[in-house]
Amino acid sequence: MKVELVVNGGHRVVRVEPGETLLEALRADGYTSVKNGCANGDCGACAVLVDGRAAASCLLFAAQVEGREIITIEGLTGADQAYHPLQRTMLDAGGVQCGFCIPAMILTAADLLARNPEPTRDEITSYLSGNLCRCTGYAKQIEAIEMAAAILREGGVDG
Repeated sequence: MKVELVVNGGHRVVRVEPGETLLEALRADGYTSVKNGCANGDCGACAVLVDGRAAASCLLFAAQVEGREIITIEGLTGADQAYHPLQRTMLDAGGVQCGFCIPAMILTAADLLARNPEPTRDEITSYLSGNLCRCTGYAKQIEAIEMAAAILREGGVDG
């Protein structure tokens, strides 16, 4: 069946099988930054923003999100291709190691900062609890999110 997806502001018509997940549809359409880590919603590697909220794309059928706004990590960059403050601070703080979990972690953090522009360290930690990282102890990622929150509060958009 055909499903119309709105991904990173662009309309895409994709052919999917009944029961095909959003994760599978996105990856088949070239959005390989959306990772398949566990296929049951436990690791957070497949998180995307659906209508601005972080969602596990492995738990959503592609047909469920027809016409809704889906943002992958590529969709956070500005029209001028400048990094979003979360992307920039993740690099600056050394929060990127292997990179497998980082796109979803950044999107989850974007959801948090949209809801709470001044989160505490505990709130950041709690919000990231569904994003598993095998390489780090999360300290640098949390620092990066705190830095990005400050930039965003000051009106910065391109880091």
